[in-house]
Amino acid sequence: MRLLVLVVLGLVCSQCQKVKHEDPHFQEALENGYLAHEGFKRCLDYVYAWLEFADPQSGLIPRNLTDSKDFWNAKDAAADNYPFMVLTAAILDKELYDGPMKAILETEQRLTNRLDRLPDDWSFSKRDFVSEEIDRDEIIFGSSEYVKDGLLPLTEYIGMTPWSERMIGMVDDIWKNARYETPFGLIPSQNVEVNGELLQVLSRVYWMTGNQKYLDWAFRLGDYYLLGENHPTRDSDLIRLRDHGCEIVSGLCELYLTSAFAKPEKKAAYQPQIYEMLDRILEVGTNEHGLFYNQVNPITGEILNDGIADTWGYTFNAYYGVYMLDGHEPYRDALLKAFDNLHEYTYYDWERGSQDGYADAIESALNLYNRERIPSAKEWIDSQTQVMWSMQDSSHRSGTEAYRGIGILEGWHGDGNFARTTIMYCLYKTLGTTISPWSENVYFGAVQDGEDLKVSILSDADWNGKIHFDYARHQKIFNLPLDYPRINQFPEWFTVDASKSYLVHFVHEGKTRRFTGNELINGIEITAEENIGVYLIVEPHEE
Repeated sequence: MRLLVLVVLGLVCSQCQKVKHEDPHFQEALENGYLAHEGFKRCLDYVYAWLEFADPQSGLIPRNLTDSKDFWNAKDAAADNYPFMVLTAAILDKELYDGPMKAILETEQRLTNRLDRLPDDWSFSKRDFVSEEIDRDEIIFGSSEYVKDGLLPLTEYIGMTPWSERMIGMVDDIWKNARYETPFGLIPSQNVEVNGELLQVLSRVYWMTGNQKYLDWAFRLGDYYLLGENHPTRDSDLIRLRDHGCEIVSGLCELYLTSAFAKPEKKAAYQPQIYEMLDRILEVGTNEHGLFYNQVNPITGEILNDGIADTWGYTFNAYYGVYMLDGHEPYRDALLKAFDNLHEYTYYDWERGSQDGYADAIESALNLYNRERIPSAKEWIDSQTQVMWSMQDSSHRSGTEAYRGIGILEGWHGDGNFARTTIMYCLYKTLGTTISPWSENVYFGAVQDGEDLKVSILSDADWNGKIHFDYARHQKIFNLPLDYPRINQFPEWFTVDASKSYLVHFVHEGKTRRFTGNELINGIEITAEENIGVYLIVEPHEE
């Protein structure tokens, strides 16, 4: 095996030498392409392997492959695993996307909707719901998870589709079933995680649809926490700064940002409460390296769980968003301190040996590195992604031997987070460019050089297709007034404006053509001959 690895590496390295170009940026772009190719291939392997365990009759995937293999549920299978199968297929396999992925969406709505359009756990053996009784709180919890963890980031990347329609339908019916009375009106839950998720969803769905009801619902929750007697750090003796709790911090800050553009008087009312929350968390909730503890008592300052949150970036998203809006430098400084100390968490055991901890920690860094290009953070992202990828090989961990070499990570719904973060990483290495049709033979990567994008493409066999360039999705899809960092966001790296012109230099041919941004988004034709490098420079063109 060791000899085989050395041979393969030798072939790759000799190929790299063969296609070197006089501009070193093109070699760097190709090296990025090799990394992106590996990641994309790993994601496809994960999807194909999981589909082998789908229920033969319904086509739905199980919650996990051990004790929960007899049912599909909203908060796990639907929220954490299935959406990132969809995303993988959307980027890499159109037939899979249009076939099994859409079929699962149609089936899960037909079978699992129980409270209006809100789903419940579905048993494969019973061909019925797992529970005979309707548990409204559990159904709302599962629906909020499906919406925020799965359908919202999916919409973030692929736009308005049947999945975004599913998302909006569930949001409407969550609020249709709101039953908890507050001084500010009915709310659907008293669970801080659910309400944090809904705040994030409502802020974005409001901008996406322009429908005032979503903003009104969001303000109802915002008032409940910031203007009532449920302030997260003043009125509670526990705040969880990892997932399943940290969502309230990001959710309230997303609403704060939204209010600045949609209703400034609300922003003014919320501002002292937001700053009180964020300042107190920094005061009692961070360790000497600037990362967050899992749980603290914000009133007394007692550390209730001194583990370090793998989702540290989820909370820093909130701080950085407020910094972007208000220019409050201490919140940016807090992130930079954490970045400066990331080296202390190289090969760190985030989640007791699980890849899921690495997935969340790497996402944390990637999303914020997109805003603050700190070289040490880049090095950490690259090295820790290799660790996470090695976990798919299942060669060194107990309990995963059954999945060795087939693409499954650990056999539970958290496997989807591996694909989520890997796709984020791959899009970082291609700077948002994708190809269609994707081929296992084709390697493509990119680097930015000032305002220019430099792309390298190399194929092991003749290939004809298109290369597509990214665009400002936060504007086009969500209509957001500010591209603030968001949980499970797919960051924008190099974007083109549909209404502007660009010159594309086909360096390998010595030719230049002008394209509109819209043409670059829809894709420009590329022909790659076997082992002959294709090199592109994309630069803005003033008419």
